[in-house]
Formats: sequence, C-alpha cells, structure tokens
Amino acid sequence: MRVPGRAGSALNRQGLAGAIEGLLRPRAALAHAMTTQTGPHLRDSVNLPTLRLWMVIALAPCVLIAFYNTGHQAGLGMSRLGLDTLPGWRGALLEALGLGGPMSGTAAAIMHGMLYVLPILGIAVIVGGFWRQAFARLRGRRSGGAPIVTALIFTLILPPGAPLWQVALGTSFGLVIGKEIFGGTGKNFMNPALVGLAFLYLAYPNDPAANPIWASGAGYGGTGALGQVAGGGMDALLRAGLTWQRSFVGIEPDAIGVSSAAGCLLGAAVLIATGAASWRIMLAVLIGGVATALLVNFLGREAGPIFSVPWYWHLSLGGFAFGAVFLATDPVSAASTNAGRWIYGLLIGAMIVLVRVANPAHPDGVLMAVLLGNVFAPLIDFGVVWVNIRRRARRIVR
Repeated sequence: MRVPGRAGSALNRQGLAGAIEGLLRPRAALAHAMTTQTGPHLRDSVNLPTLRLWMVIALAPCVLIAFYNTGHQAGLGMSRLGLDTLPGWRGALLEALGLGGPMSGTAAAIMHGMLYVLPILGIAVIVGGFWRQAFARLRGRRSGGAPIVTALIFTLILPPGAPLWQVALGTSFGLVIGKEIFGGTGKNFMNPALVGLAFLYLAYPNDPAANPIWASGAGYGGTGALGQVAGGGMDALLRAGLTWQRSFVGIEPDAIGVSSAAGCLLGAAVLIATGAASWRIMLAVLIGGVATALLVNFLGREAGPIFSVPWYWHLSLGGFAFGAVFLATDPVSAASTNAGRWIYGLLIGAMIVLVRVANPAHPDGVLMAVLLGNVFAPLIDFGVVWVNIRRRARRIVR
C-alpha cells in the first residue's frame, strides 16, 4: 500500500538505502577480505637484519686492518719519542698479557690497536642503543636493538685519539638529529655516522676528532698521509717511507679504519654478491674520481703539490675507497633510481678530488662529498623520474 505525503517519501528513501546497502555489502566484505590487515609481507629472505649482517661481514676486513694499523702507527710514534712501554692502563694490560711493548710484533700491534678501537666502538654502541630504545618507547614500538652498523662505521671514520665523551656526543647528534627525528630507520636523508662526524668537525675544530693530524691517546701522533701530500707533495710521502702498496693495504696514518683500499675491495665483493649495496654507485664514484684527478693533473700542475697527485694515489689515500663502498652506498640516503645512482656516484667521486685539491683545511674530502651527494640524491631521483615521464608522454602523443 502506498503511504502518501512526507511519511511515504521517507519510507521510500529508507527502502532505497537498504537496497543499495544490500547490493554493496558483498563487495565491501570482499574488499575487506582482499586487503592486507597486518604489516606488508616480505618478498624473500633478505630482510633488514640480514642486510645488517652482510654489512658487518663486509666491514670485517677493514676492522681487522684497523686493529693492526692503529697499533702500528701508535708504536711508530712511541719509537720516535723514545718510549719503550706504553703509558697508562693500555701499557699495563699489554704487560699483563705478556705482549711487551707495542713494537714487539704483529700480535702486540693488533692488541695495541684494539685497546684504542674497542673503547670507541663500545661507547658508540651503548649510546646508540640508548637513543634507539628511547625513541622506540616514545613511538610505542619494539626496540630494534643497538645500531651496530652505524656505530661501527662511526668508529672507523674517527681518529684513534678521539676523546670518548666526543664519541658519545657525536653518536648522539648523528642518531638523534640525523636519523630519529625524521622517523628512524629508513627515513633519514643523510648518513647518520657522517652527520655525527660533521658535528664534531664544526663544534670542535681544534680537537683530535676534527683535526687532520693522526693522534693517539698517549700524547704522540703525526700528520696524516693526505696532510703530508698537501704540505710537501708526493716527495713527502716518499721521505716518510709510504709506498703505494702500503697505502693500498692500509698501513698509513689516518682515521681508524678508512685507509685500506684492499679491505674495502673485499667488502665490496661481499656487498655486491649479496645485493646489499649498489655496484653502480661504487663504479660511478671510481669513474668520477679518476676522471677529475686526471683533469686536475692536466690543468693544475703548477697550482700546488696536491694538484700533481696521480689518480691511483687518490684511490688509495685517505677514505676514498671506504667512502665509495660503505658511505656513498647507504641504501637510505643514496639515490634509488639506476640512472640516478650513476649521477649520484659521479658527483661524489668528482667532489672528493675537488675538495682535496681546493680545501687544505680538510684534505680528505670524503665527508663533505658524501653529505653533498645525500642532499642532492632526492633531487637527482626526481629529475630522473620526471625525464622518464616526459619521454613516455611524448611517445604516447606521437
């Protein structure tokens, strides 16, 4: 029976709404059943903990060489000062272990180096774990543990004489300002280890963490290899007894673990074989550095001693290889498109050499070059995607 007036209209609208709801209910239930209600599924067995494990394995050769080189360089400094035993608690521990002075053999040099490296690494791990736990609680998430890879990289790019309180401060700044405030793992746009080191360079420019002088904690040290070149050219390295072979292996005064190109090559093989890092970025950094070094050699021979450094010396001195393999390839802060990775790597390789020849205050150049690449990586990817979209649009119009 038809109900006249407004009541009839209301009943008709209710009936229509009920009919529509009845038709849409099966589709809504189907859509709900097809939507993933939990976290995204993994495509394969390579997850974030696995990538971290591969990174630690890849860094192992650099760590082992760092132990020996740090102890060896400290021992050379002691011999120049005429010290037979290492002062302080490190010397007492070496004597208790029956290793004698730091120049008594390879084992003593490795142990001597470990006494400098492990306290720095321990502080970086503890402080980093504290901040990870604190931000995880603030976000209501389960903690992912200590940032082992970030702490390890930060340790290797520091000099062995860095004060432990500066290690804690640099770790805190790098993780909090360079990573956690942006959302944590996977959301930072710069490498947190380099952010922490850059902070120490700017805040404490005259302290060991920022000074290009290689220094240990016992009051002895020497100018880094690149600092020697900047001051006296290649002849200064030859007078110091540093050959290209020793520099390639990593037996030179420098930061704790960045000087070994051989160790970095072994690490690169691990990262490329496991797919944990982009070989395009590594190769692009190499090409950019070599091309720029050759150009500088050709155009600036009379400009200064650093302009005459051969390209193969640039690859072995300082942290060039370490930056190409472990710093520039950070999957979060690096470019993500294939074409963008080539541009990104070429930019970093060229900037390393340009900073070395143009900035005597910081002769290595890796820190500045990689941070600059991190800043431009989103723009590079945006440009690559935009060019692809425009090219496809023109193809459709035609």
